[in-house]
Order: sequence, then structure tokens, then C-alpha cells
Amino acid sequence: MTSRVGNLPAAFNTFVGRRHDITEVHRVLGSARLLTLTGLGGVGKTRLALEAAARAGNAFPDGVWLVDLAPVREPSAVASAAAATLGIAEQGTRPTLGRLAEHLAGRRALIVLDNCEHIVDASAELAAALLSAGPGVRVLATSRQTLGIAGEHVFTVPPLKVPDDAVELLRDRATAVRPDFRVTDANWDAVTRLCADLDGLPLAIELTAFRLRTLSVEQVVARLADRFTLLTGGSRTVRPRQRTLRALIDWSYELCSPAERLLWNRLSVFVGGFGLDAAEEVCADKGDEGGEGEGVRTHEVLDLLDRLVAQSVVLPAGHEGQGPPRYRLLETIRQYGRERLAESGEKERLLRRHRDFHLTLAERIADNWYGPGQEEALARLRVEHPNLLAALGHDDDPQATLALTAALRFHWCSGGFLGEGRRQLERALAAAPEPTSARARALCAASWVALLQGDHASADQWLAEAGELGEQQEDPVVSAQVMGFRGSLAAFQGQLEDAVGHYEQAVAAHMAGEGGASAVFPLFLLAAARISLRDPRAVEACSQAVALAEAHGERWGRAHALWALGYDALERGDLEESLALLRTGLEMERGFNEPLSAALMLETLAWVTALRGEYERAGLLLGAARGLWRDIGTGISVFGPPMVEQHARCEQSIVRALGPEAYDRALVIGGGHDSPARAIDHALGTGTPAPVQAPAPAPTPSVLSGREREVAALVAKGMSNRRVAAELKIGTRTVEFHVGNILAKLGFGSRAQVAVWWATQQPPTP
Repeated sequence: MTSRVGNLPAAFNTFVGRRHDITEVHRVLGSARLLTLTGLGGVGKTRLALEAAARAGNAFPDGVWLVDLAPVREPSAVASAAAATLGIAEQGTRPTLGRLAEHLAGRRALIVLDNCEHIVDASAELAAALLSAGPGVRVLATSRQTLGIAGEHVFTVPPLKVPDDAVELLRDRATAVRPDFRVTDANWDAVTRLCADLDGLPLAIELTAFRLRTLSVEQVVARLADRFTLLTGGSRTVRPRQRTLRALIDWSYELCSPAERLLWNRLSVFVGGFGLDAAEEVCADKGDEGGEGEGVRTHEVLDLLDRLVAQSVVLPAGHEGQGPPRYRLLETIRQYGRERLAESGEKERLLRRHRDFHLTLAERIADNWYGPGQEEALARLRVEHPNLLAALGHDDDPQATLALTAALRFHWCSGGFLGEGRRQLERALAAAPEPTSARARALCAASWVALLQGDHASADQWLAEAGELGEQQEDPVVSAQVMGFRGSLAAFQGQLEDAVGHYEQAVAAHMAGEGGASAVFPLFLLAAARISLRDPRAVEACSQAVALAEAHGERWGRAHALWALGYDALERGDLEESLALLRTGLEMERGFNEPLSAALMLETLAWVTALRGEYERAGLLLGAARGLWRDIGTGISVFGPPMVEQHARCEQSIVRALGPEAYDRALVIGGGHDSPARAIDHALGTGTPAPVQAPAPAPTPSVLSGREREVAALVAKGMSNRRVAAELKIGTRTVEFHVGNILAKLGFGSRAQVAVWWATQQPPTP
């Protein structure tokens, strides 16, 4: 080999971010002889490989060599391209691969094989030949798919983190073409949204930077709906396929087989992610669809999906809890597939299938709710939330939309989506006024949402119509639900004796149908009303609910019944029994991560705790409940006057014992949890909140930016990241970034510490 140390080109711009990725590539290269960087086109495989190779140069005294395979079209020319790079003249009849191995024998060199995907078999053969030269040779390859040879290690290059590295890359490239460009508090939200909408793809961000010569960040964001037209005109020094976003994705698309392209197109109907079951049901052809030699059969979906994952078109999205794996398309890839789907004429058919799949899923969960698997069902609906909204947005069949909104009643009311549920139900009811069974059930769901929001007038109106339809259609399910919700309406308005009568009728109706399991919930409600009336039969109803729940493997209603037993013990003055029952109910409730019920149980636990003289802890528990109430836009007042009175008595006792300032601090600290499950963890003692006393002196708010101060103030009010995002009209990921910065700048380790610190920074109340 010559005395040169390789042929790596000098970088024409700065390398931004990816500290972890560089470290990981170096670590693997230290022990592995073949490392392939895989990833979607435009994600930065080549740039990362070149940067890692350049930094590793000292470890390879015989050079670091770049073999660019992008221009090579024939597999037979791959070895020749490598030989030319290494300065090996092709003479005689000896195979080129053998002469490459001989040339590298005994040397320490790093060979970078760039852009292997279109000639992957020949590239794999070349890599094997290079490695056969001896242990001193390392190969670093870039490819949309793995080479598939023995000893290969794979590193999937992810998109840039948003906002961190993505914003820095945009700033760096934008200032190169527009020197006065700055990222400031004023444009931060637009910049981070832009980078998020571009999926953190480096190529897309670099193409966007060119547009910032003439457009503002806000204008670019507004035009991203047509990103493939917008993002053109990249640097003339790069390959033609990297000068526009469309050309880059076209290249990836052309490398797929016809069946892979078809699945790519069809997967574009999913929003946010999907599981294998959804892909098989929605994307596979049924019966005679597709014709011989065309289309995708159900048994083919798994293999095709695996191949799209291997080519980085589809990305693994991890596991949600203990559920099966999920997958996703970057938004850029999804939009491209959606365009191709529209061109194929399949779009409407696939959108209907998508809607029908999620309708079937939601109805199966609703119909089987009072049985095993409730936590998993609620978690599945949460993870499918973007798909559910997309399905509800497909308006070709108003009755199907009504049916879906009704089937999602547990998602709306127990999953923490009251506001969204109200919007979707009102829209669906307005679009389909016909007196159908779907409308009757949607009216029941809307009534439940309205009751939990404290909107008694709307609940009353919808229940009246639902009751009429239930009678006309002789639908016992609707009639039973109407009776139960009428009981809740009466109870929430303080008419407890009327409520008991309605609940008793609802229990009888549920016991007569649906196998009786659905009677668990009205039994719990009946018990709660009887407790407030000091009716000794309350325990009987609770015990009946617990027994029924246990018989059907049901946990949600059982947790509520345990709460009712705990509330009854509280009313009887047996604080120790109440505490034990409430803790058991909370343990069961934790798996649901359900804000409404968690808030009610934490409230009641606070009342018991205050009566036991533990005022500081009671204040923390009220703060935890307050944060959850705020997140779902409701409060303890929706459950009627007795609950409001209990809350007031508890609050007064805490203020008397601690003083108003310490009580306010306890509320702030207690509300510093970002999920119901974490709030329950702290309530049960598996997590430890910060002490109520003021913290040690810390930096003043001036160390935070203006936006960070806004976020800190809302965190101090106990708001979750999602709630802060909604309040400030910014993305959740942006909030996460700001919270991370706040914690780092202040040297804190928890949101509770931020809350206490913020409270101490405020001027005293006059």
C-alpha cells in the first residue's frame, strides 16, 4: 500500500451532534471487524461513517479508505471499484477479490463501503473478501439493509434527537446561507415543531435550511403539508438523489420489490404506529382482491414487514407495556406512501378498512370490558389514540363513526380523554341525527362524559333522548345504561334517594342481561349513594360488587368497590380499616394509569390521612389529586355535595395545622407527578416526594429563559407535560426538552423540587 493514510474527503461543513452515536460506533469498531450502519435514506449514515472513520484514523496506520458504491450499477463492477480506490491495477486474469485480499494481507486498515443497498449481494461478497485478508482489516459499511454475512454487527442510525441535535443542525446550516438567522425564545416553538415535523431527518433539515434564505420558520412550517415540493434545491455538490426530498424517497422506493412497495403504500393509513395484527387485517388482500401474482396475502405480511424493517422504511416502535411489538413510519415516509396509495386508487378502500379494524377493536373491548385484561385493553386504546382519531376523521359512514365514538366510552372516561371524547361525540351526533341503535349508544357515552365534566344540563338532555330510543328499539343495554346514568345525575345534584332508586333499577337490568358482569359498576354507585345516606345496606352492595368482579376476573369495578368500602369505613369512623381498603384499591388501580378514579381515591385517602393527624402527608395527597383533576379538566365537585363537604373539611384541618403557606407548598409538591401511576406510587410509599419545607437557596429565575420560566411556573402548578403543552400550545417533546433544561440549570432531580423552588421565588402575598 502507498504511504497515504487513505482517501477520506475533507468535510465541507461541520458535523453536528450524535455524540452517543459516534461513541457507540467507535466502541463496536474496537472489537468487531464488520460494522454496518443501516437506516433510512437521508438519516445521515454516510456522514456518520465518515466522521467516525476520520476520528479512528490513528488506529489504522495503513489508511482509512472510502469506497463509494453509489455510482456502481453492475454487481460485477463492485470489486473493481474497491481495487481502484486502493490503487490496485487490474492486470492479468486473477480474480479481483483475491488480489484485494492479498494486497491487504498483514495490514491494519479501515475500509468504508458506502451505499451498498442497491448491490447488497456483491457488497457482501466484497466485505467477506476484504476481511479474509487478516485480523488487521476492519470494514465499516453503510446500507439501507444489512449485508447478512457472518460476524456482521449492525448499528441502526436514528434520526437526530428533537429538539437537541436537530435544532442545532438547522441553526448551523441556516446561518451558512442566512448569517442573521438565530434561534431565540420567540421562534423556539416554531423551530422545534419544524424539526419534529421533519422527523429529525438530517437531509430534510438541510434542505429546509436552504428555504430559510427567503422564508421564515413559521412560513416553512405552514408549507410542510406539501413537503416534497417545498424541500428542493439542495447543494449541487451532493448526488442528484439528495438534492430533493422526493428524489431521495424515490430512490428508496425503487429499491423495494413490488410487494414491499404495496405494503409501504398501505401502511401509510396508520397514524402514530401499528401492530402486526393491524397490518395483517388492514393491508392484506381478502378473497379475490389483488388477482393472481398481485397484492399481499395475510401470510405474506410478516415477511414483507420484516423486509421493510431491514431496509429502515418501517421502524420498530418498541413495546407498550407488556404488549406485542409495534412499528411506525416516519411522517415523511408515511406521506410519500399516502401519495402513492392515492395514485393507485386504493386510498378510500384502505381508509375504510382502517376505520373498520379500529371499530372492531373498540367494540370488542367495550363488549368484554367487565372481565380479564382491562388494564391491557385500556393501554391498547391509549397507544392507538392517534389511529382512533384518524378513523373517526374518515366520514364516509356517519353511523360507523357514531358506533366508534360509543365503543370508545371507556377510553374517553377512564383513559383520561374527556375533552376529546366530548368533541368527537358531539361531532358524530350532529352528523348522524337518525334514530339508530348507534345513536342511542353514543348518547349514553356522551351523557357519561358530560356527567364527569359537571355538565348536568347536557347529560339530562342526552339521557332523555337515549331513553326514548332505548324504549323504541327495545334495547335492554341502552335502557340499563340510561337508568344508571340517571342515578349518577341525581347523585351529583345531591338527590341521593332518587339516585338510589335509579341505581337499584340499573342493577336489576344489568343482572338480567349481558351475563350480569356489567352490574359491577352500578352496584358500586349504589353503594356510594347509600353510604352518603348512612344506609347500612351499603356494605351489602359493595360486597356484592366485589364478589361479582372476582367471579368474572374483573379489576376496574372491583377497585371502585374497594374504594366504596373504604369510604364507608371512613364514614363509620374506622380509619384503620378505611386506610387498608383504600390502599388495596389504589394498588389495583395503579395498573390502569387512570386519572379520574386515581384522583377520587387519592382525595379520599387524604381525608383519612388528615383525620389520623398526618396533615403534611394529607396535603401532599390533595396536591396529587388536584394535579390529576386539572389534567382531565374536572374536579371533586362533579361527584356531588357530600364529596365537596369532605374536601372542604379536610382542607380546613390541614390549613389550621400547617398554615396556608405550608399547605400551598404541599399542594405544589404533591402535584409534581406526571402520571396517575406515579402519583399512586408516592401515595403508597413506593416513591418519596420532596419534603414540604422550603429548599436550600437555589439560583434565581434569571438563569432560565423566558419560555423555561413559563414551563417552570406550570410545572409548579402540578401540570403534566401533556397539560403544559396544551396550555402553551407547544409540542410535548418541546416541553420535555424545557423540563430537562430546567432541572439541569437548577441542579434538581425531580419536578417536585422545581415546584418547591418556584414557590419560594414568588413574592409574599400581601
